[in-house]
Amino acid sequence: MKRWYVGLVLALACSSAYAAKFVISNESNWDIHRLYVSSSDASEWGEDQLEDDILQSGQTLTLHGVACDDYDVKMVDEDGDVCELRNVNMCGGEEWTITNETLLNCISAGS
Repeated sequence: MKRWYVGLVLALACSSAYAAKFVISNESNWDIHRLYVSSSDASEWGEDQLEDDILQSGQTLTLHGVACDDYDVKMVDEDGDVCELRNVNMCGGEEWTITNETLLNCISAGS
């Protein structure tokens, strides 16, 4: 099966004049079907950042216009397992990697 690189360009609200990109790399064995990102201060999740797309294993997602801050991340994998992570620091030029360990620890903690 041929893998295609997916470079989704998504914008998050940015409160500073300097907007940076933040890269999320899925290095786990599972495809991510839903991805929600919100400020850690927010009380509700925003829109699904993937919309109708899937962040497949081995693919990368780039978020543009991200203010350096802490965010909460909610992921739903191909099996419907939900992983919620709090206070993920997203600052410009960084990459955050989703690993098997990330998902398994998160899902185990939520059960």
